[in-house]
Amino acid sequence: MAIERIGVVGAGQMGNGIAHVCAAAGYEVLLNDIHQDAIDTAMATIARNLDRQVSRARISEAEKTEAMARIGTTTTLTDLGPTDLIIEAATERETIKQEIFDSLLPHLKPETILTSNTSSISITRLASRTDRPEQFMGFHFMNPVPVMQLVELIRGIATGKETFDACYEVVERLGKTAATAEDFPAFIVNRILMPMINEAVYALYEGVGSVGSIDTSLKLGANHPMGPLELADFIGLDTCLAIMNVLHDGLADTKYRPCPLLTKYVEAGWLGRKTQRGFYDYRGDTPVPTR
Repeated sequence: MAIERIGVVGAGQMGNGIAHVCAAAGYEVLLNDIHQDAIDTAMATIARNLDRQVSRARISEAEKTEAMARIGTTTTLTDLGPTDLIIEAATERETIKQEIFDSLLPHLKPETILTSNTSSISITRLASRTDRPEQFMGFHFMNPVPVMQLVELIRGIATGKETFDACYEVVERLGKTAATAEDFPAFIVNRILMPMINEAVYALYEGVGSVGSIDTSLKLGANHPMGPLELADFIGLDTCLAIMNVLHDGLADTKYRPCPLLTKYVEAGWLGRKTQRGFYDYRGDTPVPTR
């Protein structure tokens, strides 16, 4: 399973980061999104992030140019068929992911490996809908991808050793560290992180502290680089809620019940940084707590 060409589905925050690190590591990348404007934004973001690496002397100007040249783009999903590895990084909704894999299947090479960057959805269930469950696994990058060193590799019940080994080699070539997780709801990072964020929202909901005091307490009292509510805004409150629902539904334990205030913010469309309002209001020069 020699991997040289990688297809990335979804040009959003995660997808553009994945395309960036794969191209910088020498892979040929084909980045797909259904919206051309999303692709254009992604390419501009990749160029900007590579420029930042050049300015910090982490890569040369020539290496930046070579990396950009390795990234092709397309709005036609089936163009990814000839690639060796496909990393799906679309919206965290199972029905959308299933539709993507259903559309890809007739166009894939027999040896193509399918992976999902899902942060919580069952790999076994996604794989079971394909014609190659032994060549399917979870490939979960952390956000922001160019900065964060961890990649969770999640084996479904049918994932073969050759598939795992091939993906592990990709992680090593990217210069990142792999952590192996079993296919249980939310895997490792989000199994631990999201209940902490949810508990912070409960502390806000119950009036234990304000947005500012909760975030300050965790930053200075636990030495976290970012407070839990600030981090939730960075991740996206809709994503946090979706993961909590997966945990609650999949493990049937009331300790994973999403906080009603988190649900209310999502219902309001206040999803964090990407909508300019969440637990903080980002429309001015300085973020202002909304509660």
